[in-house]
Amino acid sequence: MRHSLRVNMSDLSVVREELPAKWARYGGRALTSAIVFTEVPPQADPLGPENVLVVAPGLLGGTNTPNGGRLSIGAKSPLTGGIKESNSGGQAANALGRLGIAAVIFTGKPVDPHAYYMLTIEADGSAVLSRVDEWAGAGNYEVADAVKAMRPEGDRYSTITNGPAGEAGLKASGIAVSDMKGYPNRFAGRGGLGAVMGSKGLKAIVVSDKGVATPAHADKEAFSAAVKTFSAALREHPVSGQGLPTYGTNVLTNILNEAGGLPTRNFSEGSFEGAEATSGERQREITLERGGDVSHGCHTGCVIKCSRYWNDKDGNYVTKGPEYETIWAFGADCGVDDLDDIAELDRICGDMGLDTIEMGATIGVYMDSGAIPFGDGKAAIATLNSIFDGSEPGKVLGDGAEATGLAFNVARIPVVKHQALPAYDPRSVQGMGVTYATSTMGADHTAGYTVATNILKVGGDVDPLKPEGQVELSRNLQIATAMLDAFGLCIFVAFPILDIPEAFTAIHEMAQAHTGDTWDVDALLQLGKETLAYEKLFNDAAGMGAKDDRLPEFFKTDALPPHKVVFEVSDADLDSVYDFVPEVAKTLGIS
Repeated sequence: MRHSLRVNMSDLSVVREELPAKWARYGGRALTSAIVFTEVPPQADPLGPENVLVVAPGLLGGTNTPNGGRLSIGAKSPLTGGIKESNSGGQAANALGRLGIAAVIFTGKPVDPHAYYMLTIEADGSAVLSRVDEWAGAGNYEVADAVKAMRPEGDRYSTITNGPAGEAGLKASGIAVSDMKGYPNRFAGRGGLGAVMGSKGLKAIVVSDKGVATPAHADKEAFSAAVKTFSAALREHPVSGQGLPTYGTNVLTNILNEAGGLPTRNFSEGSFEGAEATSGERQREITLERGGDVSHGCHTGCVIKCSRYWNDKDGNYVTKGPEYETIWAFGADCGVDDLDDIAELDRICGDMGLDTIEMGATIGVYMDSGAIPFGDGKAAIATLNSIFDGSEPGKVLGDGAEATGLAFNVARIPVVKHQALPAYDPRSVQGMGVTYATSTMGADHTAGYTVATNILKVGGDVDPLKPEGQVELSRNLQIATAMLDAFGLCIFVAFPILDIPEAFTAIHEMAQAHTGDTWDVDALLQLGKETLAYEKLFNDAAGMGAKDDRLPEFFKTDALPPHKVVFEVSDADLDSVYDFVPEVAKTLGIS
């Protein structure tokens, strides 16, 4: 039986609770959003005691579901002011799933504002909070080393840690999750959830699952058959089976550059002359030359294996990836074409606990102010370090692109719901513009990844330069993505499920065989709709409205080279994306 752990940071109690029957089919994002909707007053201070921080594996977490080990972390966002689910790879989701823990819910705030705590969940199911005040100000790598020194030899454990950015309450702070080697380099980066973790005095969560078996299945034979079908589809599809394993997520740099959709120098152009130097192809060459790892999973059970390790010129580990979004953010968006500079920026963010998408966009905005030149990687590194060393421009950058743009009087500030846009220009990839504008999460590429169909022609072909068909495409992908997040499935499984019918069928077959409940395609989509309904209603109650479901005006007025296009999807069409919510809310009894 799945259960939750409720950790009250005010009285330091840890209580085991059975999962309510109404949420028995929820995991991951569906569960974090349902809990935040139910327990957090929409007008609550995100850094106050009324907010909750929810950590939840997907419904299939802990099983051997291919690419089924993603982790959801949810709260009210300090950055967007709305609901937030931030998603991460790493080992923690599977560890929690094996222990039967559907969610860990942190409430309240410590009585001592200077206290720091670690929650340790042992393989026998026991859980305890302990003081770790000596870790104040420590980076994620230092904390990971400190935890390692504390654990028994031969232990199998995962960490979820908070860096100095989260301790400082910075709105661009994220939460680090350890990978298969124990490096804290997987990230629930978006939305400032590190600040929520910091507000609760929480420095680390350690989960041991040594000797714990995978959860039992209602029908083991049927589950194994569905897993085999799903795994075969992931390996068969050219994107998940060839492109991503070979070049990692950064396979997209040259593709988006050729499509004119690679935002360059703070979204002023759609192509970057340094794209080849920062591409996945070049990244692979250098990684191999330096003896780095060019293909592994970010968690146990991954069959796509798009992760890699970047080594310095002496062959020493620096950071994961870097991934496509990070390479774009510190690369094309800042005009930087040196992969070592980009990797150093990624390492700083990873250690200090900052979202690389938000910080790359932030430095791009700062460069656009004229404070430092586009293309100067060393100046970008110094600027990023200034957040923590007390020099100029300092802390304002840690609150993100919008705060920086306003502070330095920059005209072009690429944010929606106060969150920076990721690595696809919405003028050249108009479906992504719909997702950015309407997502409950603020600008978020993973919420509805229309690049699949707009650019890669997976699941059909919708012209990326025209407004027609973009709303339906984004809506359908937002529903499907919310469902995948609820199961703990990697977003990249979307490629085969869009093209290979058996892959989509295998998801509900795995769900049914594992849980014993009845699942089909309609039930999968209903799960996605219910998740979005909780999120949309929370945001509405928090004061968000149609005005917040818009791109910045410059995307509609400034034609983007090389295609000379603007974003053309109408406001009326944007307002129709969530037309299904009232009916779904009524069925849930939350309207």
